[in-house]
Amino acid sequence: MKFKKKILSIGAGYVGAPSMVMIASKCPDYKVTVVDINVSRINAWNSDQLPVYEPGLDAIVKKTRGRNLFFSADVEKQIQENDIIFVCVNTPTKTFGAGAGMAADLQYWEKTARQILENSQSSKIVIEKSTLPIKTAQAMERILASGNGDVTFDVLSNPEFMAEGTAVSDLENPDRVLIGSRETQSGLAARAELVKIYSHWVSPEKIITSNIWSAELSKLVANAFLAQRVSSINAISALCEKTDADISEVARAVGTDSRIGSKFLKAGIGFGGSCFKKDILNLVYLCHFYGLPEVAAYWESVVKINEYQQERFIANVLQSMFNTLAGKKICVLGFAFKADTGDTRESPAINITRKLLAEHAEVVITDPKALTNAAMDLAQDAGKIRYVEDPYQAAAGCHALVIMTDWDLYRNLDYRKIYKSMVKPAFIFDGRNIVDQRKCFEIGFNVFPIGKPALSRL
Repeated sequence: MKFKKKILSIGAGYVGAPSMVMIASKCPDYKVTVVDINVSRINAWNSDQLPVYEPGLDAIVKKTRGRNLFFSADVEKQIQENDIIFVCVNTPTKTFGAGAGMAADLQYWEKTARQILENSQSSKIVIEKSTLPIKTAQAMERILASGNGDVTFDVLSNPEFMAEGTAVSDLENPDRVLIGSRETQSGLAARAELVKIYSHWVSPEKIITSNIWSAELSKLVANAFLAQRVSSINAISALCEKTDADISEVARAVGTDSRIGSKFLKAGIGFGGSCFKKDILNLVYLCHFYGLPEVAAYWESVVKINEYQQERFIANVLQSMFNTLAGKKICVLGFAFKADTGDTRESPAINITRKLLAEHAEVVITDPKALTNAAMDLAQDAGKIRYVEDPYQAAAGCHALVIMTDWDLYRNLDYRKIYKSMVKPAFIFDGRNIVDQRKCFEIGFNVFPIGKPALSRL
């Protein structure tokens, strides 16, 4: 088959692969290839056991793989052969040098830029898909312009706004698609090429175009605003617990205000995932860099509230269980940072589990999709940890349940059956406010929600 264009994603992780799967599905006249230096990851994408769990993703991969969707580990060859290149490599927070703990680590991104330059024999459109600090495109342009010959590059910014767990629906029916470019003739032409791709399934009014710097900054700001809402409602949950108010009732009352809205007003143990903390700290670093310390402090407080919420939660567990967890078995229900994903990056469950182990508790972890990642996250941690997929088996013989992830599975468990199998007095610490707390109390549990009065007989 002769394809109109050849599209490449460098990076086969949570951003690159699902994004390309959707493009391949909606644009059958385009050839889409995903490459990664991680050969085992590419092999997994070519197998029946995909390395990323997303509801609905398997079906689309099976429909498109081998038709116009391909996965390869030959990065250099694919750079040579493709016209449009999405850069979807990891940009973690720096752990060393200037900006350590806040700034984005761009070493993988820069290596990719140089690899594109070295292996390009024809002009290309290069698209930033990873979340990057503002002005990164300028550095990309400088690297790509340093070569000799007639090969030219146009750099666009096209940040992703999908959420893990709902990635397929977010990609298929996006709130918006943002495309930033230089306002030059070639930049606008490159932008039009990308608009043409998304126009296969996204209505024109949802495709937003801007200058390249606005696009880069918009992604950071969107994540910062969402995280800010989570920290805001969690800060109020602490006040609710002191005043016997109910955070669910407060959130409902506040959320009905059309100026505020109801989304991201669910109190819990805090946000996790690969984006929120990393992007906010990146924003903090940028504000310091540009001499805006007050703005930096404002956004840094969002992260501090998130950490405070977790410290508050574990302190409540310890205090409620007679100020000692030594030798007690604690069942952690859920390890993924949110439901419908196996991703555990920055999951609050990592910090909570480590705190439990530090108190010499014995920890049993259960999760329908994240046990493999959990074992890797805690591989270096000392203490007694077991990984059990079946929640009923995991809870048997435990003193307490600690709910970390809002899987629907955990809303509908037979808690009467679980209570009978546990050591008494039995506790539930509902870090996501998802169980029927009154019913669990009537069964016999001592129930400790977030932002609500505890239901306890002790």
